[in-house]
Amino acid sequence: MDEASIDIQVLDDLLQKTILSVEESKEKIFEIAENAHRESNHIRLELENLKAEVDQVITQTDRLEVKARQARQQLANISRDFHRFSEAEIRVAYEQASQMQIELSLSRDKELQLRQRRDELERRLRGIMNTIEKSEILISQMGVVMNYLQGDLQKVGIALQSAQHHQLLGIEIIQAQEEERKRVAREIHDGPAQSMANVALRSEIVERMLNQNRIDEAKVELRLLKELTRASLVDVRKIIFDLRPMALDDLGLVPTLRKYLEEYEKQHRIKAKLTVLSLERRLISSIEVAVFRLIQESLNNTAKHAKAKHVEVTIGFSPNVVDFKVADDGIGFDRSAESDRPQFGIMGMKERIKLLQGKMKIDSTPGKGTSLDFSIPLRINEEINAEANGKSK
Repeated sequence: MDEASIDIQVLDDLLQKTILSVEESKEKIFEIAENAHRESNHIRLELENLKAEVDQVITQTDRLEVKARQARQQLANISRDFHRFSEAEIRVAYEQASQMQIELSLSRDKELQLRQRRDELERRLRGIMNTIEKSEILISQMGVVMNYLQGDLQKVGIALQSAQHHQLLGIEIIQAQEEERKRVAREIHDGPAQSMANVALRSEIVERMLNQNRIDEAKVELRLLKELTRASLVDVRKIIFDLRPMALDDLGLVPTLRKYLEEYEKQHRIKAKLTVLSLERRLISSIEVAVFRLIQESLNNTAKHAKAKHVEVTIGFSPNVVDFKVADDGIGFDRSAESDRPQFGIMGMKERIKLLQGKMKIDSTPGKGTSLDFSIPLRINEEINAEANGKSK
């Protein structure tokens, strides 16, 4: 018994050192990613200013080319009718032509240098974006490792006694959770985070315009800033809805489902119908969230895999049970081949139903669509909720 305890302690010490090392590496990668983000913002600002300067130099070069042609033409006229011009006029014409040629040459050189600098910045920006992408992938992978390593060591003995399926299932659930976190992080990064970076960038531009007394241009930029901020607010509200629909608390399950199906139909171009078989009623919050998430995941699977034209959600309330079904007219699949591929969506739904002591049935045939039937008992869950409330009091 003592030897076993010592072995577990040694293993725990090793795990703690490994976790500390992984955490330090993760922090360093995150710092690299943050520095890369800051540098990319500065490069974007410099690129925008550089492109504006290139446009100005091109305009100046075009104007100088016109003047240089005129000066050369004047020299040609003098050469054809030399005796009609005084020595002073001839000298002035030559000096103007020479000056125009010098200015044109300098302007072309400046344009070439600016273009080279622009190309160099664009190459640097591509390299930095590649660094950001790789660092985010590494951080995500380390997140999976950290979640696995930080599990309770006391559960190792129990895990060793369980079937290999349960062990693999635990890893798959961690991966599915990490993928969901990665999805939310990506939505925030590609939406609000990019918009906020753009807002900061354009704010600096507006500030420079105001300092240069370019009021009209600053007003245009401010209008763009306002539109960007509104778009960012829409993105944030969408992400919040995906994490936790506020309408569930305010309106209840059925109105929230109606609203969700309207958006689903617009986004995926799949006709979506909601049928309520009995008088709707409010359920406890945890059950409403669970039902909504199960329906949401079923609809996501339909959009991703079914190639369906129609989908119908049916829900019925009884005193002790809430029954609901999601059925589509898509391509279906072979149930016998279901275990040959990882299905994180189905696996997550089964785990959620198991926790709620409910039932789930999948009915699908190739070419004939798919139907998912769910049943969640209300009395047990309400008793659990009442007991929890009693303890909190």
